[in-house]
Amino acid sequence: MNEVSTSNNPLWNSDLAATTPLQRTWRWYHFAALWVGMVMCIPAYTLSASLIESGMSWDQAVLTVFLANAIVLLPMLLIGHAGTKYGIPYAVLVRSSFGTTGARLPALLRAIVACGWYGIQTWFGGLMIYTLGGVLLGHPLGGDKIAGLGINGAQLTCFLAFWAVQFWYIWHGIESIRKLETYTAPIKIVICFVLLGWVYNKAGGFGPILDQPSQFVAGGKKAGQFWQTFWPSLTAMVGFWATLALNIPDFTRFAKTQRDQVAGQSIGLPVPMGLLATLAVVVTSGTIVIYGKAIWDPVDLASRMSGVAVLIALIVLMIDTVSVNLAANLVGPAYDFSSLSPKNISYKAGGCITALIAIAMMPWKILESTQGYIFTWLIGYSALLGPIAGIMIVDYFLIRKTRLEVAELYRSDGMYSYGKGWNMAAVVAFVVGVLPNIPGFLNAAFPASFPDISDWLKTTYTYAWFVGIAISALMYGVLMSFQKQAVRAVAVS
Repeated sequence: MNEVSTSNNPLWNSDLAATTPLQRTWRWYHFAALWVGMVMCIPAYTLSASLIESGMSWDQAVLTVFLANAIVLLPMLLIGHAGTKYGIPYAVLVRSSFGTTGARLPALLRAIVACGWYGIQTWFGGLMIYTLGGVLLGHPLGGDKIAGLGINGAQLTCFLAFWAVQFWYIWHGIESIRKLETYTAPIKIVICFVLLGWVYNKAGGFGPILDQPSQFVAGGKKAGQFWQTFWPSLTAMVGFWATLALNIPDFTRFAKTQRDQVAGQSIGLPVPMGLLATLAVVVTSGTIVIYGKAIWDPVDLASRMSGVAVLIALIVLMIDTVSVNLAANLVGPAYDFSSLSPKNISYKAGGCITALIAIAMMPWKILESTQGYIFTWLIGYSALLGPIAGIMIVDYFLIRKTRLEVAELYRSDGMYSYGKGWNMAAVVAFVVGVLPNIPGFLNAAFPASFPDISDWLKTTYTYAWFVGIAISALMYGVLMSFQKQAVRAVAVS
């Protein structure tokens, strides 16, 4: 492998450089703990619980979640392979397919999505401070809503306070995040069982909870509509981790061996996510028994507890949200923003940019309803990220045969520069993969403005991630078969 020239190299900085053997300290249990820590989070709980509100029975909801996570694990492992083999982050790996300049497009798209998630998690953290403040004062916090924002001053203050707390980890790097995830993962598991026990006692056992029927059965409120709910829910579940499926090399680049990243992720993602889904749907079904309605927001549920349980629950949820937010939604975009201008933007600066954009995106508006959360946000961005995953997998495994020239990834005039830094085959494949989902997205996001979208385009949108990854993968493979550049890249390798 040729050495990378670091002096005045616009594509290189120390944060984006390939990891050295000494930096590869992550074993399988670190990855398992990372995933347990990221899975046990409020948005994952909320998404799973919302399936009960949509009409599913507890077993239908759990199977939907488990299937989705088994599906998304495959691209996670495939894309993660390159990170472990070459020690490079997502923003550098994607240069092999999109070009050394063109890689900024998928890096920026991934970063913006992560900013949205960073804001959502921060909003949840702020809500916990808001709720805790009301508990300590003996009355709910309130106030008039601020014009243009839609939230009151106390909510905004709590949101910004939680946002500020997370800055410590931005300055202490990815190793501090690994330690946080490793130490907090076991606590989260214990708390989940405590919450399950609380619902068991309040509902008078699991019998009344598990007996809650599906609304899709004959005579139910949504009789015969199961598949209309299942497919968009499955796509949303896949989309939930679609961001991590792309930037997983940001973590696997620190793996000691391929076995560590494969075993750790296989253990840490599908099973814990299935268990969390079980907890979420059982607890949510329990709230129907206890309160007469489905409460799918765990912060709202925690506020209904009494005594010291409220305090403990909210503090644990806050610790959980910090650890998840930093691992899942800060590391990736920090590298992505750094890749846009490596000489001017460090990992820390990229983290600051992520945090600032998260505020501007006003995440509370995304979460106003399950309809907006699932159909507009989750499925919407999966339509963008699915095509990128398809292109990356085909490029790395079929075009490159897992062989890359790492030094060339940091050269503006190297084999991955294509035409002026852009590989138009990847750009065209990406656009073609996204196009079929645009009408459905517009109808879901702006139904009043786009009411006349055909049923088949709406249906296509419910499969957004699957449609995007399949079309782009096929189109990219066909277009690259005509490019001699790809053949030379493999030959040189």
